Amino acid sequence: MVDFGERLRQLRKQKNLTQKQLASFVGVKNSIISFYEVGERMPSPEMIVKLATVLNVSTDYLLGMNKNKTIDISGLDENDKILVNLLVDTLRNKNKTS
Repeated sequence: MVDFGERLRQLRKQKNLTQKQLASFVGVKNSIISFYEVGERMPSPEMIVKLATVLNVSTDYLLGMNKNKTIDISGLDENDKILVNLLVDTLRNKNKTS
């Protein structure tokens, strides 16, 4: 199981963010992000929500309680949402038959 700090680091890197950039987005010093990533501190519930929002994941995913990563499709029109769902269904079916 991936711990909180490691998951935070992985998500930050996937978004191509430095610790300083992530810290700026959530309103803390970059040393705080470093402390979270190495496991020296745990964020408050409010900070967990901020981090999850910036990283576009659920708080459960960030905390390692849910293995399913979500994708934010807000801002897409209805046709685009239908296309995303079709793509996901197609990929699931492809993987079932492989």
